[in-house]
Amino acid sequence: MKLSTKTHPVGVIGGGLGGLAAACSLATRGHRVIVFERNTWVGGKAAELKAGGFRFDMGPTIVTLPSVLRRLFSEAGRQMDDYLELIRLDPQWRCFFEDGSTLDLDQSPATMAERLDQFSPGSGRGYLDFMEFSRRLDDISRRFFFDKPISGLRDMFDVRATFKPAVLGDVMAMRPGRTVAGMVRSFHPDARVAQMMDHFTQYVGSSPYGSPAILCGIAHMQTDEGVWYPKGGTRAVPTALARLASELGVEIRTATGVAQILTRGGSVVGVRTAAGEEISLAAVVSNSDSVRTHRELLDTDLQRRFERRRRYEPSCSGVVLYLGLSRRYEHLAHHGFVFSRDPQEEFDFIYHRGKPAPDPTCYLAATSCSEAGTAPDGGEALYVLVHTPHLRPHHDWSAMFPEYRQVILEKLKSAGKMPDIEKRIVFEHHLTPQDIEQRYHTLNGAIYGLASHGRFLGAFKPGNRSPDLDGFYLAGGSAHPGPGMPMALMSGWIAADTLHRDLAPASPAG
Repeated sequence: MKLSTKTHPVGVIGGGLGGLAAACSLATRGHRVIVFERNTWVGGKAAELKAGGFRFDMGPTIVTLPSVLRRLFSEAGRQMDDYLELIRLDPQWRCFFEDGSTLDLDQSPATMAERLDQFSPGSGRGYLDFMEFSRRLDDISRRFFFDKPISGLRDMFDVRATFKPAVLGDVMAMRPGRTVAGMVRSFHPDARVAQMMDHFTQYVGSSPYGSPAILCGIAHMQTDEGVWYPKGGTRAVPTALARLASELGVEIRTATGVAQILTRGGSVVGVRTAAGEEISLAAVVSNSDSVRTHRELLDTDLQRRFERRRRYEPSCSGVVLYLGLSRRYEHLAHHGFVFSRDPQEEFDFIYHRGKPAPDPTCYLAATSCSEAGTAPDGGEALYVLVHTPHLRPHHDWSAMFPEYRQVILEKLKSAGKMPDIEKRIVFEHHLTPQDIEQRYHTLNGAIYGLASHGRFLGAFKPGNRSPDLDGFYLAGGSAHPGPGMPMALMSGWIAADTLHRDLAPASPAG
C-alpha cells in the first residue's frame, strides 16, 4: 500500500547531479524531500581535488545544454546567474592528431566549415550537411525522447501514429540499423575529421562503431547551446544545486548510505539506512547506479524482473591523471583531444578485447586557460582522461597503472607536443577503474553508467519510472536519458516530474 506525500516525505538515494536535480524539482513542486548520500559530499563524480596550490575537477569537466540547468532554477523562481557564473568556450575543443596536425572545433558551423576547407579541402560542405543531419536528429530527440520517462521505442512513438508520413519520416531519419561511425564517415572522408566527430559519443562512454546513429544528434546539441565552464570548476554546479535545495527545504543527509529499499504490497514504503534506521517514505528516487540499485537494495524477484527485460553493458571506465605543472603549455586550449593513431584498434581494445588501448586517445582539460586561479602563477592544473575497459575480474590496476601511466605520458609527449611534461610535473594524483568503482560505487568502475551499444536499442536506458514497483523511480547516468552532465540533470527532472504527476492527486501540491 502506497504511503501519502501528505504525511510522508519523498526519499532520494544519492546526492549526485541527478539526485540533486530530482530533489530541487520535487521541492519546487511542493514535496518534502530527504536526500541520502553515502559520501561526505554531494555532487557525486562532480567533486574537486585541491593540493599544492592546484585545483582540479575530479570528474566531469564540460558543461553543455545549460538550458537544462537553467530550468531547475527558473521553475523554483530563481535566476541561475545568481548562483552560478558560466563562461562560454570557443573553440570548444582543440584536436591533436598523430601526423602532427591540429584542428579546432568552433561553435559556429559556418566558421567551422571554412576552417575545415583549409584543413582538408572540400570538407566544409560535408560538415554542413552532417550538422543539418545532426540538427534533425536533435529535433527528433527533443520532441520524442527528452523530458519523458522513456525505456524503449514503444514509449517514444504513439503506435497508432507510427505509420503516418510525418512520424514515419522521423523514424527513418534516425537511420535505424546504422552506427555513429558509419554515418560520420558517410559525410567526412578525411579520417582525422571523422575521428573528431566520432568523439561526441565519448560523452556517453561508448564506441561509435557500436552506437546507434541517433547519437549523432549530440553534435548539434553542443553547437546549438555551446560549451561552458562554470567559474570555480564544475564542482560549482552541485554546490549551486545544493544551495537551491536547502533554500527549498530539502533535507540533505551526507555520510548516510541506504542498505535496503523497503516495500509492501508492490509499493515503496521507505528505506533502511546502513546504520539500521528505518524511514517511512511516500516514494523513492534512486540516483545510484540502476543495476546496482536493483541487485543490492531490492529483493531478488525485482532484480530478476529488471535484468530479464534486457542485458545492460557497463560503459567504459578510465584512468585519470591530475597533473600539477610548474609551467603551462601555451598551445593548449581549455579542452583538447590527443587522438590515437587508429580509432578502430583503440575501440576494439577497450570495448571488445577488454584491454587498455596500446595507443589511446587522451582528453585534456587545461583550466588555467579560463580561470588562472586553478594553478599557481604560470602553472597548469592539467586533467588527463584516457578511456579504458570497465573492470574485469582479472584486472589489477595497482599492477597495471605504472606501465599505462607511461603509455599516456609518451602520447602527451609526442602527439600532444609536450616533450618535457615529466620535468614540469610538481604534483600528481590519479584514479584507476578500481578507484572509480570504490569511490563512486559504480558498476564495474564504469564512468558513464551503461554503454549505448546496439544499433536499434543502444540509445535506451532503464526508464525513470519502475514498471515493477509502485513509487520507485530512477535518475542518473544509468537511467534515461543517459550519461553526461546535462543528461544526468535531465534524468533527475524527468524522475521528479513523473513522480509528481503519479502522486499529484494525493499530494498537497496536486
